[in-house]
Amino acid sequence: MEEIKSVGLTQEEVFSALWRIAREINKVVVGQEWLIQSLLTGLFSEIPYTFKQDEKVKTGYGHVLLEGVPGLAKTLTVMTLANTINAKFQRIQFTPDLMPADIIGTRIFDARLNAFRTEKGPIFAHLILADEINRAPQKSQSALLEAMQERQVTVGETTYPLEEPFWILATQNPIEQEGVYSLPEAQVDRFALNVEVGYPSAAEETAMLGLKLAEIQVNRVIDSADVIRFRRFIAGTYVSDAILEYIVRIVQSSRNHGLACLTVVKEMVLYGASPRAAQHLLALARTTAFLQGRDYVLPADVKRIAPGALRHRVIRTVRAEAEGVTADEIIAEILAKIPLP
Repeated sequence: MEEIKSVGLTQEEVFSALWRIAREINKVVVGQEWLIQSLLTGLFSEIPYTFKQDEKVKTGYGHVLLEGVPGLAKTLTVMTLANTINAKFQRIQFTPDLMPADIIGTRIFDARLNAFRTEKGPIFAHLILADEINRAPQKSQSALLEAMQERQVTVGETTYPLEEPFWILATQNPIEQEGVYSLPEAQVDRFALNVEVGYPSAAEETAMLGLKLAEIQVNRVIDSADVIRFRRFIAGTYVSDAILEYIVRIVQSSRNHGLACLTVVKEMVLYGASPRAAQHLLALARTTAFLQGRDYVLPADVKRIAPGALRHRVIRTVRAEAEGVTADEIIAEILAKIPLP
């Protein structure tokens, strides 16, 4: 935090830049305020993933999984956000025949050099859109695991670090059953946020029809270095010990064990959120508070972002699925039962 302040950043400067990005997106995307805010929350949340090595702090970004039926502007919103940042953007269209090498790259023999060389894949970018991620089999989905968690890629015997910022957004259609492959729990747990994208209101849909997209110019607001600086600045948002304990109580209450286990969890939850979920929830709560114009976290910030941070991590029982009890309903009851600090 001291290093960032020494270069002259202020809360007002960072806050203003983030909302300028939101305004640029709103030129193209009508409504979907929660979607836009969730994307900003994921991008600017600093999530530690390992200990300090070689005087370098190892932190990752809040990768986001977007779920919604086709035509809700998921891909358009992501691509518009990418255009507001002067950074390398790559879109990977996931299909059943996509191979891991199509994502991370492979070693090929160069006849001119009479030696093998590495051909890097599209994963070597700053912002990655994994479009329709559940269209590809788990073998291809798993190619993202090392990149999402460690910010590095191994091709053959060589490991290549990925540049900062490195942020993955994935989209999937939750209602299709044919030609799709469910994401393994280990893959899903790497996403900090799961955002459910809903239908627009009648007024918003009418406004969409009046847009002339071909005439709209989306402007660059920040560059890749600003993303890193802003994210580190936001990571300094104050969190009290009471808030830390509140986050731990929420995460632990999602697990089906112990005598004090909530009834809804005991009957409806097979596996709850992992300790990684607590780390993600803490980082996301910091950014949520910052986007509300504060430099400290309130319980309301935790409650606001908790469904997105936990819904994909709560594995329901067969009974819950049969009775149509959703993960959001379970999380809502947990939040209602956990006393505020």
